[in-house]
Amino acid sequence: MTDRASLTAEYMALFRALESTRPESCRLFSDPFAPIFLRHWRRCLLRIARLDAGRRLVEHLLDRNAPGARAAGIARTKWIDDQATSALETIPQLVLLGAGFDTRAYRLASAQSSITFELDHPQTSLAKQAALNKALGPLTEKVRFAAIDFNCQSLIEVLRQAGFDPLRTACFIWEGVTNYLSAEAVDAVLRQIRQAATGSVLLFTYIHRAVLEQPQQFFGAEKLMRRLQSYGEPWTFGLLPEELDAYLSARGLRLMKDASVAEVWQGAGRCGSDIHGYEFYRLACARVER
Repeated sequence: MTDRASLTAEYMALFRALESTRPESCRLFSDPFAPIFLRHWRRCLLRIARLDAGRRLVEHLLDRNAPGARAAGIARTKWIDDQATSALETIPQLVLLGAGFDTRAYRLASAQSSITFELDHPQTSLAKQAALNKALGPLTEKVRFAAIDFNCQSLIEVLRQAGFDPLRTACFIWEGVTNYLSAEAVDAVLRQIRQAATGSVLLFTYIHRAVLEQPQQFFGAEKLMRRLQSYGEPWTFGLLPEELDAYLSARGLRLMKDASVAEVWQGAGRCGSDIHGYEFYRLACARVER
């Protein structure tokens, strides 16, 4: 990771901002805060997208430049929004692991009664807080920020220092992070999540392990892998979907749901000729059980 805020986090903000410009009848979610994180030409693209024809042009350019990326970002946001909304009806704590420019603490109605803990790389977290302060003024005390390096710091210890209650259930969201970590770091985080109260939920994304070694087998993967290398944010970890159940079970978690972002995109009725999301990018829900 470089000493700046994550560029991939900013691209996700752009995808969410573009989706939010769609008419209410055909958008999959609304993120009114996403635009505040955009800089440089990405902010200019959003201005163009304020008009319907401009939005179609911008989406076309993005989809041609990075096939599948926008659809994957929108699909994963939609799926996690829905799962988190349901979970937070009864769960009092929300934990964003590698929060990026995620604004669910502010835009999901079900999150308003929860205490939210946002954990991320210091540079991305500071950039996010600065943008939110500028747009919203003083931030609510119900959202607590903490810096973390998942490769070398204890998740539970960082959370406890921020005021997390291990005796109360929590909804953990780990979106767009596991693929940047080592196998040891992912294992350590999962084993610490299992220490949360029984009934806690983990919503996370992961990539099909084969894309790391044979990206040519997957739509859009080769171009994406080259781009991530150029950002200094290469992918390093993946899992095989057929092994996920046993992998989680060995770490004290029960797999509840598993799907590809392509399936979510198609299920939302937004599939197109070449726009279908990454088949190798996946979404999963697990539950802490004793």
